[in-house]
Amino acid sequence: SLPAKEANLFKVIVKSYETKQYKKGLKAADSILKKFPEHGETLSMKGLTLNCMDRKSEAYELVRRGLKNDLKSHVCWHVYGLLYRSDREYREAIKCYRNALRIDPDNIEILRDLSLLQAQMRDLSGFVETRQQLLTLKPNHRMNWIGFAVSHHLSSNSSKAIEVLEAYEGTLEDDYPPENERYEHGEMLLYKISLLEECGMLDRALQEMHKMESKIVDKLSFREQMACILLKLGRFEEAEKIYRSLLFMNPDNYKYLIAVQKCLGLYSENGQYSADDVERLSALYNSLKKEYSWSSAVKRIPLDFLEGEKFLEAADNYVRPLLTKGVPSLFSDLSPLYEHPGKANILEQLFLKLEDSIRTSGCFPGSSQIEPPSTLMWTLLLVSQHYDRRSQYDIALDKIDEAILHTPTVIDLYSIKGNILQHAGNFSAAAALADEARSMDLADRYLNSECVMQMLQADQVGLAEKTAVLFTKDGDQHNNLHDMQCMWYELASGESYFRQGDLGRALKNFLAVEKHYTDMTEDQFDFHSYCLRKMTLRAYVSMLKFQDRLHAHEYFHKAAAGAIRCYMKLHDSPLKSSAEENDELSKLPAAQRKKLRQKQKKAEARAKRVTYRTLF
Repeated sequence: SLPAKEANLFKVIVKSYETKQYKKGLKAADSILKKFPEHGETLSMKGLTLNCMDRKSEAYELVRRGLKNDLKSHVCWHVYGLLYRSDREYREAIKCYRNALRIDPDNIEILRDLSLLQAQMRDLSGFVETRQQLLTLKPNHRMNWIGFAVSHHLSSNSSKAIEVLEAYEGTLEDDYPPENERYEHGEMLLYKISLLEECGMLDRALQEMHKMESKIVDKLSFREQMACILLKLGRFEEAEKIYRSLLFMNPDNYKYLIAVQKCLGLYSENGQYSADDVERLSALYNSLKKEYSWSSAVKRIPLDFLEGEKFLEAADNYVRPLLTKGVPSLFSDLSPLYEHPGKANILEQLFLKLEDSIRTSGCFPGSSQIEPPSTLMWTLLLVSQHYDRRSQYDIALDKIDEAILHTPTVIDLYSIKGNILQHAGNFSAAAALADEARSMDLADRYLNSECVMQMLQADQVGLAEKTAVLFTKDGDQHNNLHDMQCMWYELASGESYFRQGDLGRALKNFLAVEKHYTDMTEDQFDFHSYCLRKMTLRAYVSMLKFQDRLHAHEYFHKAAAGAIRCYMKLHDSPLKSSAEENDELSKLPAAQRKKLRQKQKKAEARAKRVTYRTLF
């Protein structure tokens, strides 16, 4: 142990590290090391401070030296763990924390740090054990109770999690919570109710909701959860009443509309309904239309279950006002109907009939009201998208050209024409059209992104990058695209380079996408303590489940497949021999040759580091 003066200086190092006053901490460490150059804990703390100043190699050297000098110090092992944690070497960090706990088994700080790493690495049995230890040591701390409950939930032991939460509630006063903690307590109660629901204890969950209603602040989640439980219990009338009250708040919420159908026994997973069910569904949505005439959802959903003449009539009523208004996204809204071949044919008849009527009389069939001139243009756009969807590109192009001739100032027409040309396989013309659309509104990020995508499809990578960086921050523009995790750009860019045979750049883009997913996995780390502190428990568990299936995402699959194709091609066509490479290098100017060699050395060093980490 250090003398009093140096012991106080050591406290200064710790305080300086916590308050990020690193220079002050270094000064204090150097003062101790002048008198005690082999003091293990000071060497370790100095190393930890240097690590925060991006002097990693020195940091590791000092921490290892400190540990060597004092193997029985929990501080040295803890610091070594923190060092590994900062480099995302979580398994090594866990080993260090466990060694620290052998020396000081009841150290709250080390136990807390260990529990965070166990949650991150999904060491769930260890997580339960550590959380139990923390609760035993500090039972008056709310976060320890909640952490213990969550650990059991994550370990698929929801009933035990409920017991822990009920034991925690038993420690509270009747008038709990105070005003400033009402939201947090309400979140905990909603989490407990969701656990009861998960365990199938629906009656008990409902009792809990009635009992605790006044203590739950998030009334929307409360009503949604209660309606869901009533629906599962088969108490359809009560559930329907709540869902209808929720519809009054938001009549465009598809989830509420489908739930009302379920309450009435009018929902089918495969979308197949009997004639009687279709009649009842039609009556339901007709009544909802009268109640919520402004809702687009209550007009759109019937198109999914209606057939034949009734479908034609409903589609006609749905499409007309949107063509008059001029809604560019109308076709996107209708596109799921094309999965049903019969409906696609009916829509074609309808669109052509509307086009013919507006062209000849200026109004819709059966109507005497003259439509504005723009209605014909929007109808032509819809017809062109319809033929594009059915792969009849010549007709689609004729219709979109007529629409452009009618109103040459509408940007959407050029974008859609570009898409049709792309689908037809004319990538260069599609890119030119997309660029023309972009130039008509230089402040529109969406048009810019569409243009970049079309350029990459046409293998115009340089031009695409120059266009993309118009919407990035100043400075190193390509890196900004990487920092923004712009994965669609990196994937399209990688595919373009691959088509052009530039495997190095293709691989770089595919691996950049893989890096984003690694970063997303790392980003959850801070939430392990934050969510327990703020009591956002339902969101926290949902986030963890999302993280567990993160690599099932489409973009990751595309990037992985792209990288594999690159590696396979490199294996089948090996790089040039060093003699051929040297021969080509000798033809380059001296400055360029030097720059290339430096790049190669850096790449080799990086590869060695990766190999070392993989092996050890």
